[in-house]
Amino acid sequence: MTIDPLYVDDSLLVFDKPSGLLAVPGRGPDKQDCLAARAQARYPDALVVHRLDMATSGLMVMARGAHAQRALSRAFAAREISKRYVALVAGQPAAPSHGWGTIDLPIVVDWPNRPLRIVDSARGKPSVTRWRVLGPAGADATRVELEPVTGRSHQLRVHLREIGHPILGDALYAPPAVRAQASRLLLHARSLGFAHPATGEWMRLEAPPPF
Repeated sequence: MTIDPLYVDDSLLVFDKPSGLLAVPGRGPDKQDCLAARAQARYPDALVVHRLDMATSGLMVMARGAHAQRALSRAFAAREISKRYVALVAGQPAAPSHGWGTIDLPIVVDWPNRPLRIVDSARGKPSVTRWRVLGPAGADATRVELEPVTGRSHQLRVHLREIGHPILGDALYAPPAVRAQASRLLLHARSLGFAHPATGEWMRLEAPPPF
């Protein structure tokens, strides 16, 4: 099943990954279908630069060729990529007083319960998320916008759980009642901004959330 890119040129591809599709292959023959494999079937020079959780939907960029991959990978490592997500969370978090708030809680793998992550002030790696309230989303849910400053696995999901407002439909971090409020994780990578690896031109791509 092919997925058409939202943007394509000689240096890169940008896709709107659906929830439930792996970004890259997993272990075992039943986990080989993924966005990377589908992209490479059509664009053999497509190379992975970053990932999204299987349950997360939204924008994912791939490089075309090693030069573009190196440039984009350096930009991600240097935090030169602008990333914005939208999520629906349980409850009604108080809006930060200055519009955007910051969640600064270190995250580490919960080894006995992999792939889960936990907040651990002693062993965790620095993990920072900026967030703001967009508005109500039903009787007891809120739409929020998220900007990950760091890029830890499950960072947004863990941070929102830690402040008492887990994401609806989160099978890993939400309590059963919150998990049952949606058939999927309501987290979507809405926008990406980055310098084009060949021209240096600043690019901004958008994909509205399907919820």
